[in-house]
Amino acid sequence: MTDRPDALTDGPAAASHAPGAATPAPPEAAERQDWDPLASLRTPSDPPLDVLLSGTVFFDIVFTGMDRLPQPGEELWSKGMGSSPGGIANLATAAARLGLRTGLVAGFGDDAYGDWMWQTLAEEEGIDLSASRRFDDFHSALTVSIAAHGDRAMATHGHDLPEPLSAMIARAPAARAAVVDLAGETSWWAELARGGALIFADIGFDATGRWDPADLAPLAHCHAFTPNALEATAYTRTDSPGRAVRALAEKVPLAVVTDGVDGAYAIDASTGEEAFCPAVPVHAIDTTGAGDVFAAGMVLGTLAEWPLDQRLRFASLCSALAVQQFGGSLAAPGWGDITDWWRHLSDGAADGDLRAAFTRGGYEFLDGIVPDRPVLGRRRAQGTFALRSDAGRH
Repeated sequence: MTDRPDALTDGPAAASHAPGAATPAPPEAAERQDWDPLASLRTPSDPPLDVLLSGTVFFDIVFTGMDRLPQPGEELWSKGMGSSPGGIANLATAAARLGLRTGLVAGFGDDAYGDWMWQTLAEEEGIDLSASRRFDDFHSALTVSIAAHGDRAMATHGHDLPEPLSAMIARAPAARAAVVDLAGETSWWAELARGGALIFADIGFDATGRWDPADLAPLAHCHAFTPNALEATAYTRTDSPGRAVRALAEKVPLAVVTDGVDGAYAIDASTGEEAFCPAVPVHAIDTTGAGDVFAAGMVLGTLAEWPLDQRLRFASLCSALAVQQFGGSLAAPGWGDITDWWRHLSDGAADGDLRAAFTRGGYEFLDGIVPDRPVLGRRRAQGTFALRSDAGRH
């Protein structure tokens, strides 16, 4: 049932996921089907997409297994390497792997990196790119990341798109929800909100240090706001995430504040629910994209109309599963990962493992959510850019 191998890889296993490569299907594959967690709620009048996203896609190269970061002028060899679509692709992949019908509006170069990312997102992850564009004589944005002992260093290169994303978004299919950057362009998703879509907003670190509350004005168009504890307390001028989430609940129907290993807080004014969720205890390897995976889980839970406590726990679980792998979008869990975790936890609880039993008590709702049959999955953390000839040899 699992969706994931052990780690980012290079060499033969990775080359099998190069463009044009065919991966042999397991014997039971014909009996598996895609899993739609919203199937019982869908109606013929629903828009074609569950969630619409827009932003920059990067070609990410991640070096792993290093004892430390290199010093200036020094060359170190890494034990592992992987590559994947990054940037907004982290969120798009996370949403698609949870069964959300996901649309992405982005610009792609006409280089080999762009070819591979387009195929990976559209064909392997099933993301709708009908409103995205390939630009002639334009190269993909690229990020190189080095991870070592919980720290990382990055270098990025890219250029502005020849055409603004706002022009492409007008061609996008309708969606029930959108996840947006509060600091970005607001016109396109304000229009989406007027059409009835639920807008889930996030915001990044304010490098100016002003943390101006006026920056939160676009929340007037939003259904939810999901900042981390640092951002939330700075913008609300409060001294704890618990106080910050109450201040933000006055601005949006659904306020969520994440606090890393210290858990997450949420208030849903539309239902009157309040919730706190402790973090799932895991050994974190790479936190890249953890917030994106959390956001995707909250979108799914909200569209599925789950109670707030279940939404918060589910999103936290998805994030916890992601940080156990390297690679941003490649680390996003699928339903196989979630089912494996739940079964393993249940077995531990039955064997008298106190921590498993305690944790299981907060996740019993998964019994009615996880697939009850084999489903198609996505293999996590195994995509590495390679030549077509490499795929043929392996």
